Amino acid sequence: MSQRFPLPAARHPIAARFIADAAAVREAIERFGSPLHVVFPQVMAENAAALAGVLRRHGVPYDIFYAHKVNASAALLAGASAAGLGADVASATELDRALAAGFAPNRIEATGPKAPAFIERVAALGITANADDLWELDRLAAVAPAGSAVPVVLRLSGFASPVVPHSRFGIDLADADAALETVRRAPGLELRGVAFHLDTADPAARVDALTESMAVVSAAYRKGLRPSVIDIGGGFRQRFVEEPEPFQRFAQELVTAPPGDLVWPGHDLGLRHGGAAAHKYGNHRPAIDVLERFLAAEIERRPVAEVLRECMLTLWIEPGKALVDHAGLTLTEVLYRKRAAGRDLVVLDLSRNQITPADQEVLLDPVLVDGRGDPPAEGVFLAGRLCLESDLVSRRKVFLDSEPSSGDVLAFVNTAAYQMDLSASSAGGHPPPPKVAAVLDGERFTFLADDTHGS
Repeated sequence: MSQRFPLPAARHPIAARFIADAAAVREAIERFGSPLHVVFPQVMAENAAALAGVLRRHGVPYDIFYAHKVNASAALLAGASAAGLGADVASATELDRALAAGFAPNRIEATGPKAPAFIERVAALGITANADDLWELDRLAAVAPAGSAVPVVLRLSGFASPVVPHSRFGIDLADADAALETVRRAPGLELRGVAFHLDTADPAARVDALTESMAVVSAAYRKGLRPSVIDIGGGFRQRFVEEPEPFQRFAQELVTAPPGDLVWPGHDLGLRHGGAAAHKYGNHRPAIDVLERFLAAEIERRPVAEVLRECMLTLWIEPGKALVDHAGLTLTEVLYRKRAAGRDLVVLDLSRNQITPADQEVLLDPVLVDGRGDPPAEGVFLAGRLCLESDLVSRRKVFLDSEPSSGDVLAFVNTAAYQMDLSASSAGGHPPPPKVAAVLDGERFTFLADDTHGS
């Protein structure tokens, strides 16, 4: 047997229990079909409670907004509402879903670039507009209903700190004064606060962005405005693995392995150039650690939490991935096995675009449900059902714990964050997989259809 390089995924107890319950998995497949996305609202509720617990321990006034774009599931959105979260929506469709799920307008925040029609609806409903550009502010001011005060949060970017990543989103700090003036002069707008979003878990970057954002808050007060919110966005981590060693071992082997041994010919996983150990799929620390480190970090020798309390600022966060971490998995049946290009291929009842976010490679092994027997002597590649050479569900060799056969079910773990919806299409006439909410009720799982697709 050749050397094996498995990449096992961490599993939440509810997800692990579901995968181990072959009868429940088979019931889900028989009732709703293959492939199938399964979401666990109970796991999302736990994640929300954990984040809220960190904020409460630090005594910080807070609000948590669920970034709906991470998953289009109606069940997860309803779970966010039941947990007392707000909704972060990025389109008119997401706004409709949030309203249908029971979110009041004052519990909804509109983020991202916005079309004129979306801006008009946001203003008419009095939803908080997280403004991405001066153009949006001008549009909001023009359509704000007479006598209204549409709440506005200014998303900032262009920070001077070298540790803060550059972003194409937000209002450059050089234009912050112009943005404040627009709000000050517009009778229908009210400045609620300032915001930023960083695509990094580095607490030093967040502290620097916060420090520069606080200067804009001070400038707003000097203009007679009364901001009360600092919104630090999302970007919190998912916990993909129990510990990173298997990933690091795989990445090191990939550098030295013969071309085409661990990856399909013609593909590069982007791990051959020294950045392997930092890849996000090696992460084993939860989102609460990132939030904890940020609140405990210091600004001028005082913890961030203390500074926020003294300034009487409410902290907003907009997690998506962190809230649905381990709150979903994807099931698919094995169609058949074959040899192709000198490699062992397992063909699945699934397309790559229905399980993979954008063009990323998900470096976690799926689980063979009710698998028996010895592991395959060699790793296998997983192929999709589209008649396209590019439809490889895994461009790397996957190491399963048992031999897969036709009719077996594979479970892809922790797919709720973007993997279900971001790239999903109906190519080849295959519709996106349906969703079902699985709820652990005593000793068994009950299922509720959740057929909302796309984001």
